[in-house]
Amino acid sequence: MQAEAIEKHFGGVRALAGVDLAIYPSRVVGLVGDNGAGKSTLIKILAGALQPDGGRILFAGRRVSIRNPRYARELGIETVYQNLALVDRMDAAANIFLGREPAWRPIPGVNVVNRRRMREQAADLLSRLSIRIDSLAAPVSTLSGGQRQSVAISRAISTTPKVVLLDEPTAALGVAEAARVLELIARLRDQGIGIVLISHTLQHVFAAADDIVVLHRGTKVFEAAAARTTMDEVVRQIVGG
Repeated sequence: MQAEAIEKHFGGVRALAGVDLAIYPSRVVGLVGDNGAGKSTLIKILAGALQPDGGRILFAGRRVSIRNPRYARELGIETVYQNLALVDRMDAAANIFLGREPAWRPIPGVNVVNRRRMREQAADLLSRLSIRIDSLAAPVSTLSGGQRQSVAISRAISTTPKVVLLDEPTAALGVAEAARVLELIARLRDQGIGIVLISHTLQHVFAAADDIVVLHRGTKVFEAAAARTTMDEVVRQIVGG
């Protein structure tokens, strides 16, 4: 997936100025920058939540117009926002398959959610991702921050996406839980998924990312393989552009 020369204005404010971003299978792009740099705006454009004012997006080699989040999902683009958008009173399995619940027909014309099948499929998915949740029947409000993040990521990949966009997935997590989320990101990459990781925590970016892109006031000012740059250099680019 490639975004080329993306422009976005909000009134007289230029939020993005000719930004390029390439997302490849089995690679993690760390997208960093200070508040107001344009990271969230770019992600929302790729996710179909905003429309660009200029530039183009290519997906699987062809130009696409990502009209809305539903079309993004149809293409194979899933997004996990910082607020996770989980339904607290529902359990993990119900959240993973929200809106796509497996059903059966006890009588013609009547669909009933097959909760047993849904929990079996959720358990299989979590197992494949090495995610441990003690009870799939417990409301997600009772889960830890890391477990909630894992449920949100599991929901995103349950559709077998080609690209996953992660907005601050380790925010407000403790050291151990953040490490488990980073391990999950590595497993997604190993499954051939292209990933964009937004994070203010550069230690997490360097731990997970193959490539690092810095935005500054709506412009891409730096791009390098993570192994060929340093945290100090990235900080200089974030601060000074």
